[in-house]
Amino acid sequence: MKKLIIALLVVLMAIAPIFAQPVTEAQTGSVYWLNFKPESDAVLQELAAAYTAETGVAVKVVTAASGTYQTTLTAEMDKEAAPTLFVVGNAAAVDTWGDYCYDLKGTAVANELTTDAYNLYDANGKLCSIGYCYECFGIIVNTDLLAKAGYKLSDIKNFATLKKVAEDIHARASKLGFDAFTSSGMDPSSSWRFSGHLGNIPLYYESVADGWTECPPTLKGTYLQNFKNLWDLYINNAAVAPNTLAVGGYDAEAEFGKQQAVFYQNGNWEYDALTTKYGLKDSQLAMIPFYCGVEGEEKAGLNCGTENCWAVNARAKEADIKATLDFMSWMVTSAKGTELLAKTFGAIPYKKAAAPANVFLAQANEYSAKGHYVMTWAFNYTPNVETWRAGVVSAMNQYDANQTDANWETVKTAFIQGWAAQYKAANN
Repeated sequence: MKKLIIALLVVLMAIAPIFAQPVTEAQTGSVYWLNFKPESDAVLQELAAAYTAETGVAVKVVTAASGTYQTTLTAEMDKEAAPTLFVVGNAAAVDTWGDYCYDLKGTAVANELTTDAYNLYDANGKLCSIGYCYECFGIIVNTDLLAKAGYKLSDIKNFATLKKVAEDIHARASKLGFDAFTSSGMDPSSSWRFSGHLGNIPLYYESVADGWTECPPTLKGTYLQNFKNLWDLYINNAAVAPNTLAVGGYDAEAEFGKQQAVFYQNGNWEYDALTTKYGLKDSQLAMIPFYCGVEGEEKAGLNCGTENCWAVNARAKEADIKATLDFMSWMVTSAKGTELLAKTFGAIPYKKAAAPANVFLAQANEYSAKGHYVMTWAFNYTPNVETWRAGVVSAMNQYDANQTDANWETVKTAFIQGWAAQYKAANN
C-alpha cells in the first residue's frame, strides 16, 4: 500500500506542471487591429491597454499612415500574423476584401447596432463590415433665436412646417433683428454644401427607391423637386439677394455665429467653431433633417455617413476571431470602451454608446434611437465628382439669377445628363 501511495505521488508530481501552466495567447486568442484613423491612435492604444488589463487578452493596434491604408492592409494581409480587425469601408472594398470578411450577422457586436445604415454586404448577403463611427449634416438651428421668433423646435416636423416658420421669420426679419437662413454662397468655399450635401436629397431617396449597391449609369431625377423645395426656401428667405450668390464672398458660419440667422446648413464639424470661436452654448444648438416634402419625412433623421466600418478576418485562427469579436463587443457595451470611443470618434451607432461631447453627433444618435431613418451619403456614388458638381453649380447659378422654370430645367439637365456623361467618362 505504501508503495502504491508513493507511486501515485510520483505521477501527480509529474503531471502537476501541466495543470499549473498559464493560459497561453494561442489558447485565448489575440487581437490585431489595423487602424484607419491616424488621429485616433493615442486613444486606441489606451483602449487596447484597458482591455488587456481587464481581460488579459493581448490587443495590438497598428495605425496606417494617412493615405496609405489600402497599401498597408495589402502588405499586412500577406503576413502570417495578419490583422484580425480591419476596415472595409465601401462597396469597392467589399469587392476587394469580401473573401477575407467574417460574416458578422448575429454576432454580439452586430446585435448592438442601432441602425443597419452603415453596414456593408456582399452579393450573397454576407455582412462584411459594420460602421463604428460617422459624421452628420443637416440644418443647424439656433434654438434661442427660434424661440425669440415665437417657435419651438418641435413645431418643425416636415417641409410644410419648416417653410411656414422660415417664411414668417424672413417676413419679420427687420423687426426681429435676424433672418431665417444664412447666405448660400456658391463660390468654391461654400458651393460644396449645396451641390454635394444638399444634392444628397435626390440621390439618397432615389438610391433607396432603386436599391443602389453601386454607382448607377443614369439618374431618374425622381426627387429633384424636393431638392428644389429646400433650395428655394434657402435662397428666398435670407438677407442676401439670390442673384448675388454666384459671386459668393459670404461667410455663413460668421452670420450664424453672430446670431444673424436661425438656420444654417452644415455638419457636426462646425461644432467647435460655433461654441469656441463664437461662444454659442449647447443649449442654443440643434440640427434638424433635410425636410423637403418627401412622404413620411417626419421619420427622417440626419444625413449620416462613414467609411469607417469594422471587418473581422475570416482567415484568422478561430481563437483570434473569437477574441476579436469579444473585444468589439466590449468596446461598444462597456463603460470604459464607450467612453473612449466617444472621446475619439464622437458618435458610434450602438445602443450603449456614450453621449459624444459634440451636440450634433449626440442628436444624430437620438434620431436613430427613436427609430428615425438615416439619410445615408448617397453622394459617395457620384462619378467624376468634382466635374459633375461643377456642372450642377453652374446651372444653379443660372437659376439663382433668374428663377424661371426654364432655368430650373438646366439644373435638372446638369444632374441627370451630367451624371450619365460623367459615368460614361469614368467607365469608358
